[in-house]
Amino acid sequence: MEFNDRLGRIPVYPAAKTWEHEGELVELASNEAPWGPLPAVVGALNGQIERLNRYPDPGKTLLRQRIADRCELPAARVAVGNGSCELLMSAAEVLLEPGAELIYAWPSFSIYPHIAAQSGARAIEVPLDDEQRHDLDAMAAEVTAATRLVLICNPNNPTGTALPIEAIDAFMANLPRHIAVILDEAYVEFNALQDPGDSLDLVQRHPNLIVLRTFSKVYGLCGLRAGYALGPEEFRLAVDRVRQPFSVNALAQAAAAEAIRHQDEVTRRVEATIVERAWIEVELEDRGLTMSDSQANFVWVNLGEREEAPIVEGLAQRGVIIRSGAALGSEGHLRVTLGTRQQNERFVTALDELL
Repeated sequence: MEFNDRLGRIPVYPAAKTWEHEGELVELASNEAPWGPLPAVVGALNGQIERLNRYPDPGKTLLRQRIADRCELPAARVAVGNGSCELLMSAAEVLLEPGAELIYAWPSFSIYPHIAAQSGARAIEVPLDDEQRHDLDAMAAEVTAATRLVLICNPNNPTGTALPIEAIDAFMANLPRHIAVILDEAYVEFNALQDPGDSLDLVQRHPNLIVLRTFSKVYGLCGLRAGYALGPEEFRLAVDRVRQPFSVNALAQAAAAEAIRHQDEVTRRVEATIVERAWIEVELEDRGLTMSDSQANFVWVNLGEREEAPIVEGLAQRGVIIRSGAALGSEGHLRVTLGTRQQNERFVTALDELL
């Protein structure tokens, strides 16, 4: 079997290898919610079981309308995908081609190099600034006649840092309108520096902006895969043309459509996460470790002179699974998802045995 040359340039996505470990695990590697679906979501899923012999709604009609109502945008401007990654990969297919360029910060979400190689476009990786944030001035300086797409992960994965919405607005205002910008907001609900509605105002002002969000994190639906994009209708129509039919399954549509109705529970989950974020930051600082200013559901720990690999492996041997910085583009760091207090305490206890 002979594969095309492009395949050799596409990196393997560095997913956490939780399944390689046995026993009772503390899973703090993939930025998942420590809570399962809401009871109402479970009810919505049960209501779909007897209809699994039917194809799902190809237009994702109910889910798109619920998202539109929540975000105060027309449903025509809402694209729904099999996770936000599917929308990113579809965006690359419709916006990029060999000879084009895309710009993103690094380290950032690990799928970005993948979509660059997939499309044949040239990736321009711009280092984060000294505070581990996007350097928008440096990114703007990389714009050329070949630039077709800019990716901004805010809050950024894996550092957790966030830019003020005013900085993103100013960046957009100075960017040529033919260049698309995807504002990847997978963790926006955890960002104490802005209201999730703030970036939706930018969608109204900038016709080349697409805001990307997910049901995987605060809604706790990683296993079903559902994400959405808010932007111009032409973007939705374009990505729908390059995806397989029925790409979002019936269970994912039903669960997400129900989950978005329960913002009171979202608020409770966010508040609990922020409490745990503050607690674990104090615990790690007391141990002489430093972190970037996380606005997400994880912390990015700088190990200083300590070796990363023995700590990651030692934690795994103790049943605590976290992500190594080396796998995410910056050796000498740990990315630790925030769990329940019991899970976080178990992480700290295990870490104490290794420091």
